[in-house]
Amino acid sequence: MGLKVGVPKETAAGERRVALTPETAGRIQKLGYDLQIESGAGDAANFSDDVYRDAGVTVLPDAAAVWSGSDIVMKVQQPSMAEAGMVKEGSLLISFIWPAQNEDLVAKLKDQKPHAVLAMDQVPRISRAQKLDALSSMANIAGYRAVVEAANNFGRFFTGQVTAAGKVPPAKVLVIGAGVAGLAAIGAARSMGAIVRSFDIRPEVAEQIESMGAEFLFLDFDNADSGTEGGYAKPSSPEFREKQLELFQAQAPDVDIVITTALIPGRPAPELWTAEMVAAMKPGSVVVDLAAEQGGNCALTVKGERIVTENDVVIVGYTDMASRMAAQSSQLYGTNLRHLLDDLTPEKDGQPDVNMEDVVIRGCTVVKDGEITFPPPPVSTSVVPKAPTPKKVEETPEQIAAREAAELKKAGSRTTMLLVVGAALLLALGTVAPASFMQHFIVFVLSCFVGFYVIWNVAHSLHTPLMAITNAVSSIIIVGALLQISSPNTTVMVLAALSVLMASINIFGGFLVTRRMLAMFQKS
Repeated sequence: MGLKVGVPKETAAGERRVALTPETAGRIQKLGYDLQIESGAGDAANFSDDVYRDAGVTVLPDAAAVWSGSDIVMKVQQPSMAEAGMVKEGSLLISFIWPAQNEDLVAKLKDQKPHAVLAMDQVPRISRAQKLDALSSMANIAGYRAVVEAANNFGRFFTGQVTAAGKVPPAKVLVIGAGVAGLAAIGAARSMGAIVRSFDIRPEVAEQIESMGAEFLFLDFDNADSGTEGGYAKPSSPEFREKQLELFQAQAPDVDIVITTALIPGRPAPELWTAEMVAAMKPGSVVVDLAAEQGGNCALTVKGERIVTENDVVIVGYTDMASRMAAQSSQLYGTNLRHLLDDLTPEKDGQPDVNMEDVVIRGCTVVKDGEITFPPPPVSTSVVPKAPTPKKVEETPEQIAAREAAELKKAGSRTTMLLVVGAALLLALGTVAPASFMQHFIVFVLSCFVGFYVIWNVAHSLHTPLMAITNAVSSIIIVGALLQISSPNTTVMVLAALSVLMASINIFGGFLVTRRMLAMFQKS
C-alpha cells in the first residue's frame, strides 16, 4: 500500500493556485501513491471537487484532516506558522519555503521532526533539474502576465498603426533582466507589436534577446564579476551599478513601459529604477515590478498594490502574477511536483526515498530527520571550467600590411606550384594522347577552373538561385549526351549514359531543394 499524499487549500491571501490538478493526479497515482485533497482547494483555479473525485482523488472536509491523515503534504505557498504546527512527525512536506528569509519557520518545522522538508525554491539550476524548476515555471507565467497588466494599464495600442484617422506609434518597452521572466515578457511584448529593449548584467544573453526581436542595451563596462552564482544572479560592483543607472536614466524619458525582473536569492531586490527615473517618464507610462515581493526594483513600488504617481505614471507591484493565471500555473507547478515525486520514488512503489547523495534532492532539502540541512553544499553548474578569454592584441597599420603581404605571397606560391604541376601533367599527356582528345581535355580543365572560382565566390544566400542556373547547364549536358548515346563507340556510349543519369539527378534534386526553400517563405 502506497503512502498518502495530501493537498490542503492555500491559506495565503489572494492565492488561487493549487498543488494538484486532475491531470497530474493520474500520473502521481501511477507512482503508487494514494491522493487526498481538501474540499474547495481547487475552486479558485476552476478545478471542482467532482473533477478530483473523477480522477480518483479522495476529497476530505477540512485542512486538519489532510494534515493529520497524510504522509506527504504538497503545497504552493510556504506554510504559515499555524500550518507548520500541524506537520506530522515522520511526514514529508513539499512546498515553497524560502529558508533564507524564514529562519523562524524552518526552526518550527525542525521542531515538528518531519522525515524531510523539501523547498521547491531551492531546486538547483542544473540541466537535470529543469523539470523540477518551479521558479522558472512560475517566472515564465509572471513575465507573460506582466505584459498583460502593463497593456491593461497603458491604455494605448502596443503595436503601431497607420489609419485614416491618423498614425499611432508603437509602444516602447524596456525589460530589465533577461532571465526566464524577462524573456517571457520580451516575447509577449514583441508579439503584441511593441518596440522592445532589454538589459541584463550578463552580456552573453544578448544573442537570446536579439533572437526574439528585441534590442540589447549594451553597457560599455568591464564587469568581470557579473553573471550568475549557482545558476542565480549575483550582485554587481558599485562602479557597474553607477553606469547601469546612468543607462536607465537616459532611457526613462523615451520608454512607455518598464518591466523589472531582477532578483538575487537571499537578498532584497536591487533598486534599479529610481524616483528620479519615474519622474522623468511620460505621463501615462507604466512600471511593472516583478520583484515587488522582495522589496521591488523600483524605488516607489508598494508591495501588492497599484499606485499612480504625481506625474501620472502607474506602478504595478502585484505579487501574485502567477496566481492571476491560476489554472495554467497550477498545472505547471503540479507537473514540477510530479517530477519531484518521480525522482523520489524510483521503484514506483509509493515509498519515497529522500536520497541525500542525489545532488538535486540534497539541494532542495531544508530539514531532514529533525536536522536543518540548509544551506546545501554548492553545486557546480558546469563540468568544464570556463576558459579565460584571450585578450585581443591590436595591430598597427604596418603589422597589418606586413601580415597581408605574407598571406598574399603564400597564396601566390601555392597557386604557382599548382599551375606548374598542372602544366607538367598536360605536357606529359599531350605526348601520348591524340590532338582531338587534347583539345577537348583542355576545354574541360579550363571549364573546371572557371566553374570552381565562380561558384566558390557566390554567397550562401544565393546558392538556391544559382541551382536554377546549374539546372539549365545540366539540361545542355543531357541534350549533348543524348546525341552521343547512340555512338558506335562503346566508351562514348557509356559515358553519355552516365552523363544523362548524373545530370538528371542534379536537375530533379535542384528543383526539389528549390521548392523546399521557397516553401519556407510561404504562409500556411
